[in-house]
Amino acid sequence: MQLQKSRELNMVKAAFLGLGVMGYPMAGYLQKAGYEVTVYNRTTAKAEKWAAEYGGEFATTPREAAKGAEFVFACVGNDDDLRSVCLGDDGALAGMESGAVFVDHTTVSAKVTRELYALAQEAGVSFVDAPVSGGQAGAENGQLVVMCGGDQSAFDRAEALIGAFAKKCTRLGDSGAGQLTKMVNQICIAGLVQGLSEGLHFAEKAGLDGGAVIDVIGGGAAGSWQMVNRYETMLDDQFEHGFAVDWMRKDLGICLATADENGASLPVTALVDQFYKDVQKLGGGRWDTSSLLRRLRALDSDS
Repeated sequence: MQLQKSRELNMVKAAFLGLGVMGYPMAGYLQKAGYEVTVYNRTTAKAEKWAAEYGGEFATTPREAAKGAEFVFACVGNDDDLRSVCLGDDGALAGMESGAVFVDHTTVSAKVTRELYALAQEAGVSFVDAPVSGGQAGAENGQLVVMCGGDQSAFDRAEALIGAFAKKCTRLGDSGAGQLTKMVNQICIAGLVQGLSEGLHFAEKAGLDGGAVIDVIGGGAAGSWQMVNRYETMLDDQFEHGFAVDWMRKDLGICLATADENGASLPVTALVDQFYKDVQKLGGGRWDTSSLLRRLRALDSDS
């Protein structure tokens, strides 16, 4: 799954649909690994910029980008965005040849994943749901964690390419399993960030040095990726970076809707989702998810 493995398969044609903060560097890693990549983005100027930077090609429709590609990757915004790049006369499925593999890195519902898996099968195309974790930094550093669902044979074919931008790639089961696993990821993060925010807020109110506290507890049972990577910016009240609150609320909405369907109880997740709603009301829709601490500070100032 390493880059060397990818280079052994060079000259393979791939397409990448969606050049946001995640997709742009992910597509770049594919091109640098030796694949022939054609990109599509809703804003063509961004696709032109990517092609100029990485030396690949760009197309003006998903269908055009997917034409002749053995693998088509996507990283867009939500269920509707994914449908729009997959379906219709200009959609990727209309341009893909039988035997090609579609790999979706968008965080979407398992419902739309299974819907598109079935439509892809009708077209003779494989569909792998492959949401990612690691955020913008993980994408830029080629260190994403990828959780996959779909047919084993399709996963086996795509794994080497995914390895161009991932440090870990695992198949969890049939179609939708990757998205369900990503929901678990977001459920866990929501509780962790709220707990970290409350801990740092408590430390502030108690007159403790927050940095010194984290230095002590970070190596123990309380330690987490969120603590290591976010405590400094949280203490400095800096949130103009990282995974946006708007996107987290989209993801948690998917989690809560799915829980309604499968009977899972998610009381903490539902509560933290409302806390993020409060952050949005503060104007923080684009702030990093660690801005839950700013919400607690705002409550202090209001009291």
